[in-house]
Amino acid sequence: MKTSNAKLIAALAILTAAASAQLAKPKPKVTFAPVSPVKITRGGTANVEFMFRVVPGYHVNSNKPNSELLIPTALHLDMPTDISMGKINYPPGKDQSFPFAPDEKLNVYTGDVSVSAMLSANKDITPGRYRVHGYLKYQACDDRACYPPTRLPIAFDVQVVKGGPKPVHRNPAQSPHVHS
Repeated sequence: MKTSNAKLIAALAILTAAASAQLAKPKPKVTFAPVSPVKITRGGTANVEFMFRVVPGYHVNSNKPNSELLIPTALHLDMPTDISMGKINYPPGKDQSFPFAPDEKLNVYTGDVSVSAMLSANKDITPGRYRVHGYLKYQACDDRACYPPTRLPIAFDVQVVKGGPKPVHRNPAQSPHVHS
């Protein structure tokens, strides 16, 4: 009898621990597709595209929500020294109303979302592979509630290569022959 009670208590403890673990780690509402390494020439620029997917049944505020009270979706990148980032380009959101605010249109993202940025490499940077870290900050909501703001970590590599040979500039009006 004591053995049966001990087994039952152990089984309940395991089930409780498993349930707590599932509750503690909610499923992501936005996912990030890996970025292929970005190749950039010293002194040059390269565009990088980030693909995010908002899980069906959820939406996130766009980068320019219709209210100052809403938390905009924003990409933050920590760039290595000698690599800089230009303006980040966000897609336009879609105006939608929801049961929790039927008279108000919210500007949101749903489904696949593409965000891009232009990277620039300093002309004196040492060629090689550089790791860029960052995160996408967003606030996800469903039709009933909004959840706390979340930071989705992202990382990708930038491969800096030497530029090609410098072009020789010739004056076409000048003869290539030596004159004495």
